[in-house]
Amino acid sequence: MRQLHLLSYNVQAGIYSRRYSDYVTNSWKHLLPHSERLINLTRIAQLLQRFDVVGLQEVDAGSLRSAYVDQIQYLARQGAFPHWYRQVNRNLAPFAQHSNGLLSRLRPQQVCEHRLPGLPGRGVMVAEFPLDDGGCLAVGIVHLALGWRARRRQFGYLFELAREYPYLVLMGDFNCGCTSNGLRAMVVSSGMQGLDCERKTFPSWRPRHNLDHILVSAPLRVITAEVIDYALSDHLPLSTTIELPEGLSLVDPGIPRRVANPLR
Repeated sequence: MRQLHLLSYNVQAGIYSRRYSDYVTNSWKHLLPHSERLINLTRIAQLLQRFDVVGLQEVDAGSLRSAYVDQIQYLARQGAFPHWYRQVNRNLAPFAQHSNGLLSRLRPQQVCEHRLPGLPGRGVMVAEFPLDDGGCLAVGIVHLALGWRARRRQFGYLFELAREYPYLVLMGDFNCGCTSNGLRAMVVSSGMQGLDCERKTFPSWRPRHNLDHILVSAPLRVITAEVIDYALSDHLPLSTTIELPEGLSLVDPGIPRRVANPLR
């Protein structure tokens, strides 16, 4: 297997947003459960079924507001993904568990959780998929800070990840567009590709900003990349198909391991 179909989606904890005023009228849904949440997540899962590896942001790992449903597990089951992992970045139990999520049809050999610099609550989860040459393809799910100062430090951390992994995918909600100096500097210094100002994902009802990105190391080939018009969150999903270099393929690793903060 040399090609992977990837998707990144900020699902806003299953909250359906249609306009800016929903941030006010739906604000209670960030705190309390509501009946439409699982319906919306089920519709999201119908899209996820088309992909090999999915990175999720703003998913709840099971708390009051999600009616104690682990949304990563729910989406994995609805989308028929055999492997799923969560990274709880802000644990406000029992009220909320803000998380990154990974869904995969391939079994990773290792899943690493990194806490990003800045205030608590931001992280990157890296899944390592083994290659037949003994190396690995690393796929990182990120959700960066709102403030540019914290993001600048976080981009430095991501650059170190790019130095660690020759074959790396970073996908998620970067909370900044391609005009960000910090993002551009990280992309240039790491040699990653995939930054495109035209792939606008936010807000989903009238996309004007490209806050979501899928970046890949230069040895990897980008076959397709597009924003999908599937407005069930306040972000639109972003998809990319990548191909490994000639002569490399993915292999079955056996039982995966979990590692916390391996670079710290």
